[in-house]
Amino acid sequence: MTVKKQISDYIASQPDAKRMDMQALHEQLLKAMPKCRLWFLDGKDSNNKTVSNPNIGYGLYTIRYADGSEKPFYQVGLSANTSGISVYIMGLKDKDYLPKTYGKKIGKASVTGYCIKFKSLKDIDSKVLLDAVKAGVKATS
Repeated sequence: MTVKKQISDYIASQPDAKRMDMQALHEQLLKAMPKCRLWFLDGKDSNNKTVSNPNIGYGLYTIRYADGSEKPFYQVGLSANTSGISVYIMGLKDKDYLPKTYGKKIGKASVTGYCIKFKSLKDIDSKVLLDAVKAGVKATS
């Protein structure tokens, strides 16, 4: 199965309101990152045990671990969770950047060092979310 098909199936599997929000976000992220690499992580480890929610990934950057090892990963992730949607902006060095820069402007969302979590798109300012995504992609490119 192709990554695009996995993404399409994942979005289609969501309840109506969340599906519409995730589809809209997916389209906005593709527009903001038109030539990005797409990823789909099903949330299962090598033993087929569920370890996280499935994630759609956009872009490419290299995670560098303290032991010197490296791993390719996505720059931006999109995932459904039990209470709504999470957008992950990976690789930011300053863990205060997202909350300080976007936390008060984005609307009704929880903003951490790498995650913006919200119930639905109507609760947030989508332009502010995309500004945060673009800043994160620029910082890790």
